[in-house]
Amino acid sequence: MNAELKDILFLDIETVAIVENYNLLDDRMKAQWARKAGFFRRDEDQTDEELFNTRAGIYAEFGKIVSIAVGMFTESDSGALGLRTKYFTSENEAQLLTEFKQLLEKLGPATRMCAHNGKEFDFPYMSRRMLINSIMLPEALNLSGKKPWEILHLDTLELWKFGDYKHYTSLDLLAAIFNIPTSKGVMDGSQVNEVYYKEKDLKKISVYCVGDVIAVAQLYLRLKGLPLMSEKNITHAENE
Repeated sequence: MNAELKDILFLDIETVAIVENYNLLDDRMKAQWARKAGFFRRDEDQTDEELFNTRAGIYAEFGKIVSIAVGMFTESDSGALGLRTKYFTSENEAQLLTEFKQLLEKLGPATRMCAHNGKEFDFPYMSRRMLINSIMLPEALNLSGKKPWEILHLDTLELWKFGDYKHYTSLDLLAAIFNIPTSKGVMDGSQVNEVYYKEKDLKKISVYCVGDVIAVAQLYLRLKGLPLMSEKNITHAENE
């Protein structure tokens, strides 16, 4: 296997608001949300409550993780490149974060995590939620005191920017440019909160999350000048 493809853990997280609706927040958190929401651009008649339902999940202080999907490259006996995926999901956030931490520790220090916009979203979000859940950070997420070259995180958005830090490009757009199949027909990110609280369908969310992991892995290949891997070489581990 190409050395650049070894020991990479591709990942994606799906998040929702910490509670189903604004009224379930205690008064202290309502006041904090009002302060946060005061910085948002909003329609003239949008209330703090309406903003909570649509925006809270993207902030680790007001949201929680309900699914983490991961994938790693594999190589067959014939040398064909493949991807093995798995997801962690639970209504108990501490449980799924603990299981993910155990995976990181099992894989060891050489593992490089890779996500799209991971440095700005996935990696810090997971770290903050672990601390909130009283989970000690694994070495891969503990950045305190580390030099920049000691942090092994990869980010396909950063790779695409080529140093242009003022520009954001979505995974959807890059998948379209490079003709990468995605799971966007199943649902989209704006629906995760509703699917979790109304439909109570964690599996649907997790399957969608796995689709994004596959797209990130395929995008990484194209950003390295390599061809897409065959979809028949993508396998999914049974969740315990």
